[in-house]
Amino acid sequence: MRVSKENYYLDIAQTVAERGTCIRRLFGAIIVKNDVIVSTGYVGAPRGRQNCSDSGLCLREKLNIPRGERYELCRSVHAEANAIIAAPREQMLGATLYMACIMPGTGELVGGVNSCSMCKRLIINAGIERVVVRETPEEFRVINVSEWVEHDDTTLELGY
Repeated sequence: MRVSKENYYLDIAQTVAERGTCIRRLFGAIIVKNDVIVSTGYVGAPRGRQNCSDSGLCLREKLNIPRGERYELCRSVHAEANAIIAAPREQMLGATLYMACIMPGTGELVGGVNSCSMCKRLIINAGIERVVVRETPEEFRVINVSEWVEHDDTTLELGY
């Protein structure tokens, strides 16, 4: 049986995640427009800086910071951000970002993940139209980026 187009791209994103250097979670992202892969990105320290996988230290892990909080303490650039950095803007307008997350060491798929608030802002400004997130090897969730614009979660944080 032929794999669906969504799972084809999610398989690639999951493979890209294997290149990551985070010791907490490995994310892979690819940006696709008109059935062409525009760029890929994985989690890792900025070029030239030591990766967490090399030092064996994750400050967020050491401080027991819960998932989804205090990303300013993370030394890595997120997969979505790296994919956006590598892509020309005109190729991102109306594109789809596919994302998968795996556990370091085991390669076990992690479902229920989402882009952090900063990556959501980058995705919005890049002009990406949809985000497809892998939940299981066959199941995925589709997010219309316009929902992130309409339901601005930062206004909740600020009390608006």
